[in-house]
Amino acid sequence: SFSVWKIALVVGILHGIIDALKLTFQNAKTKRIWFFVDQFLHIVVILTCWQYYYYATINLQFLQNTKFWLFLMGALFLTSPAAIFIRVIIAKWIPESTTSSLQDAGKFIGIIERLLLYLFVCTNHFEAVGFLLAAKSIFRFGDLKEAHDIKLTEYVLIGTLLSFGIALIVAMSVLNVNV
Repeated sequence: SFSVWKIALVVGILHGIIDALKLTFQNAKTKRIWFFVDQFLHIVVILTCWQYYYYATINLQFLQNTKFWLFLMGALFLTSPAAIFIRVIIAKWIPESTTSSLQDAGKFIGIIERLLLYLFVCTNHFEAVGFLLAAKSIFRFGDLKEAHDIKLTEYVLIGTLLSFGIALIVAMSVLNVNV
């Protein structure tokens, strides 16, 4: 419908302004943060225009729900705090050579793995937990099948089991808290 052309024009102009600001102020160090600021502002513009045009109200009642905050805190714990916890535990077993790996790849793989596991358990999709473990095993098998890499195999296994264990404990704790 052409009746919303004014809204499309406003969104387009604001999109251009936001992108121009991003390009003006970002540098090599701040490129990533400006990407997220840019995306956030685009979403705010779209939601604001939607609210204005449709006289909609955005329901933020979920912010008063203690279970929501508990779920969010569990997810946040499974990011960097859990990664630091695991790194401290397995620090004495870090393999000598990890030069063929991306910087911090294991940390981010672990964070994604824990968040997925947490989401699957909290939503009662236990079949997806098995799929996640199987998928990780298949991908790692090629790296770990060499007999001389037994230390790396054990290191990865310890990290994976710790990661899964922490995610399961946090998920089950969040599910069983009565609030």
